[in-house]
Amino acid sequence: MTTTPPPAALHGVRVLEIGAFMAAPFATMQLADLGADVIKIENPHGGDPVRQTGPFLDEHSSPFIRLNRNKRSVALDLKTERGTALLRTLLDSADVLVENLRPGALAALGFGYDALRTTHPRLIYVSASGWGQDGPLAAQPGLDIMAQARSGLMSVTGAPDGDPTKIGVPVCDLVCGLYAATATLAALRARDTTGHGQHIDVSLLEAGVSLTVWEAGTYHATGEAGRKHGSAHQNSAPYQALRCRDGWVTAGATTTKTWPAFCHALGLTALLDDPRYTHSYDRYQHRDDLIPAIEAATTTRTTSEVVDLLVAAGVPCAPIATTDQVYTDDHLTGRGYFWDAPHPDLGTVRQLGSPMRLSHTPARRDTAGPGLGAHTRDVLTEAGLGSTELDELHEAGIIR
Repeated sequence: MTTTPPPAALHGVRVLEIGAFMAAPFATMQLADLGADVIKIENPHGGDPVRQTGPFLDEHSSPFIRLNRNKRSVALDLKTERGTALLRTLLDSADVLVENLRPGALAALGFGYDALRTTHPRLIYVSASGWGQDGPLAAQPGLDIMAQARSGLMSVTGAPDGDPTKIGVPVCDLVCGLYAATATLAALRARDTTGHGQHIDVSLLEAGVSLTVWEAGTYHATGEAGRKHGSAHQNSAPYQALRCRDGWVTAGATTTKTWPAFCHALGLTALLDDPRYTHSYDRYQHRDDLIPAIEAATTTRTTSEVVDLLVAAGVPCAPIATTDQVYTDDHLTGRGYFWDAPHPDLGTVRQLGSPMRLSHTPARRDTAGPGLGAHTRDVLTEAGLGSTELDELHEAGIIR
């Protein structure tokens, strides 16, 4: 006997996305996973630039079909009068608009928040940008690496004596997207009470600065700027990557319980009698001596041997995995994290799962990222347009 799954958490919420690259599309991906009907508005002549980003699978961008899963694509030329009229029609049924264009770009087309708040008072309008919608930097272009630079993240990332280093993933873009999605959920909840929408302003810069919690604690206590620590913690030890005979393992033995367990597991009990290593902050201050003493033991063992010893002792630890190992990981596979999304040209494509595991309204696992304009006719038909008008719009190049 089969049962119909319950509606997803955001079933019935319609989101229009006018975005490119990462921040807005990553935000709407979260909302789509949670069940929102996300309609991605794209230029008919190329669409989201991520579509031109490789590697490619039969001319489809592999990153795009993962970043834009569970969405519908409408190709609409907003530089034409009829195109903007169609966008107004779509806004009539929208709960949320998410955009990450240059500040002021949508306002120049007549779709700024101040213009829409009167005509669409229930609309939640989300703007993601490099530096925010106002302030001295607002008009400057801002990409993830610039936000990582200005936020201080690059100054505390990498080896202590190394060059400033970008975090390996576009963390400011991604965290900005997560903040945008979180704020959207809060605004939807507030609208349930007030009946009114609101404007949400999130930026890559502030998303990056918000992550510097430890560094802020140090600065406001001592006046000292944060610095690079490699893989190590800012003020506790041992909490970092450690060399093994065949690779690396990370371990965190910073508490009164895990530090003795760590030493006993690795045969380093002599360290327990050294007053320099009594407390976590003491160990941090003497890390230049401590870590070589620890690695004298770990480098005689394989990564798996060290992990087995520490796991048995109850010490938090993990090997450093490469991404190809991650995507075949037994734990993630066993939890069903990865899934295969149907695609009209590629059959199925492997997707990263959603970390949001809701017991009664699970995240959607519907489709891979859509082709450019794949849903234009469907969405505009739902909006009341007839086939003759759609044919005319297509012939004029206003839709695709």
